[in-house]
Amino acid sequence: MIDRPSDHKDDGVDAVRQPHAVLDLPSRRLKGLKIERLLDLASRPQPMRMLEIGTGSGGIAHYFGTHQQLRCEVDAVDVHDNRLVTEGYRYQQVTDTQLPFANDTFDVVLTNHVIEHVGDEQAQRAHLSEIHRVLRPDGVGYLAVPNRWMLVEPHYRLAFLSWLPYAWRTPYLRAMGNGKVYDCEPLQMGQVERLLAASGFRYRNLCVEALQATFDIERPQAIGASVMRMIPYGVLVPLRRIIPTLIYEFRCTQRPLQMPRNQDRP
Repeated sequence: MIDRPSDHKDDGVDAVRQPHAVLDLPSRRLKGLKIERLLDLASRPQPMRMLEIGTGSGGIAHYFGTHQQLRCEVDAVDVHDNRLVTEGYRYQQVTDTQLPFANDTFDVVLTNHVIEHVGDEQAQRAHLSEIHRVLRPDGVGYLAVPNRWMLVEPHYRLAFLSWLPYAWRTPYLRAMGNGKVYDCEPLQMGQVERLLAASGFRYRNLCVEALQATFDIERPQAIGASVMRMIPYGVLVPLRRIIPTLIYEFRCTQRPLQMPRNQDRP
């Protein structure tokens, strides 16, 4: 995951943000398939230039770079090299949210569970600003981020961790013996949408479509899969604010707007 690897100070304790990379390669292939379908990449002109930010194991970059039907030229970046597969794409190490590419380079940019790791709101805005800079005017992006209102925080497996006021999260983490510093910044739906709009993107909320695709592609044998297929789309739409993962398709519209700092800090 892309993050700012400088010291994160909390109550006198210095810690480097952890990578939190998912290293299960089969799950990365299924995640790539889900992204492919949600963005309808088969309908886009090819070949396409793609960037994956925070590549982790390299599984998603490998999936697209070696795809049998899509013709993708894939670049991937991360601040921690946790790759388990290296074929099919180019990789560059980075040190922060700045991307080592020219303006208007990519047709597709993927930021999958990255924005919660880059730092505070200022760093999150910088992350989106860099994506806006390197994404072509007719390009498309994919953003996924854990919902602050998820029941169990996925990085530390603690119930209600992200529900707490920001200052209480690290003490709770320490009290439960799960770490020294809570180093993630999960977002609420309204926060994500304001950040995207302020960064010059128009966006489409894909939370319901992504939830349905998760069961169809990633968990077809799960008990909830058959139930999910029976629930009408319109019934799920009002529940988007509490779906555990917030997922968006985004496209460039204009130059990024200035956004006040520390707005809606969780």
